[in-house]
Amino acid sequence: MNRRLRPLWDALTSLKLTLVLFSALMVLIVACTLAQVHLGTWGAVDVYIRSWFVWADLPGSDWQLAIFPGGILVGLVLAVNLVAAQLRRLELSWRKSGIWIAHAGLILLVFGEFVTGLLQVETQMAIREGDTVDFVESPRELELAVIDVTDPEADDVYGIPARVLARRDAVAIPGTPVTLKVHRFYPNSDLLRREASHPPPPVPVQGVGAGVTAIPRAPESRDDRVNHAVAYVEPVVGGASKGTFLVSNGLGQVQQFEHDGRTYLLAMRARRYHLPYSLTLKDFRHDVYPGTDIPKNFSSLVRLENPGRSESRDVLIYMNQPLRYDGKAFYQASFGEGDTLSILQVVDNPGWLLPYVSCVLVMLGLVIHFGISLRRGVRRSRQVAAQPGVAQEAA
Repeated sequence: MNRRLRPLWDALTSLKLTLVLFSALMVLIVACTLAQVHLGTWGAVDVYIRSWFVWADLPGSDWQLAIFPGGILVGLVLAVNLVAAQLRRLELSWRKSGIWIAHAGLILLVFGEFVTGLLQVETQMAIREGDTVDFVESPRELELAVIDVTDPEADDVYGIPARVLARRDAVAIPGTPVTLKVHRFYPNSDLLRREASHPPPPVPVQGVGAGVTAIPRAPESRDDRVNHAVAYVEPVVGGASKGTFLVSNGLGQVQQFEHDGRTYLLAMRARRYHLPYSLTLKDFRHDVYPGTDIPKNFSSLVRLENPGRSESRDVLIYMNQPLRYDGKAFYQASFGEGDTLSILQVVDNPGWLLPYVSCVLVMLGLVIHFGISLRRGVRRSRQVAAQPGVAQEAA
């Protein structure tokens, strides 16, 4: 190898680097766990685990300083270190097969975390007893829904994700003559009753938003807090404006306009993902230990209906026993409204099997390695015992 590249190769394959990286991962895990108190689960994971660097604010300025490598950087370097060390030190032989398999399991574990971070989607499904739901909602994403409620039998709904609203582009609503002009978008804000001392709105508004002042603020990251997004939107039909509306999930009301005999609603809400099947909550149970208020079990008996597969069956979802269906896992997460509302956590993770496969490979590799070592040790003991000099000493 080139002399200039030799130091880099030695560093990448160093066992010391492996130990340093594992130590850095432990530091990140501890820091992430402690930070959940203030940042919430997702906020802490984004800051410490799914980032290239951990940043800290410099007092008295708007600058930030990288104070520690983030989980992405540490995991990437660890994967390179494991692959390089395996290629350099391990020989292609049967007696080293266990170490090869164990290393492959560790590399797969790191790769699985990257797959989870990139592809996993977590949503929720809230169902009341007797209701049927065919969509899930994102607890961290919002959308502006344009709803045509003219037909009393069914609504036509078009959702505009918050990231599209943030670009402040004009959005044409498919299947309608309506185009929405986005004048302002705040990911989070404080909504106050308008007073004379408040600054004027960025654009003149009508409807219930005319009496509201929206003050932008930093987005929330804690799990127990909700962002109140605000969008100032103007529906335009055939070049004619229908007025500008303030739409927010913090108002508790929707905005409305009409055109050509059709009625449209504007609502800011949690982003919805529709499913090709539905769940009906038949019964929710909240069991406690006799004589106490200590929860013993939460369970939801649901009816799964999938017309596309001609499938209709009852499924019981309870703690640590999710419904796995169509690539998603439905977990019993929470409840409310006097035990008549069930909240299911829905996880769509294409790489959910990778950690299990990784653990099996590591365990299998270690068993093979120690088995081969034990067999080699037993064989050596027998050979030593069979030597004449050793036999006479033993006698």
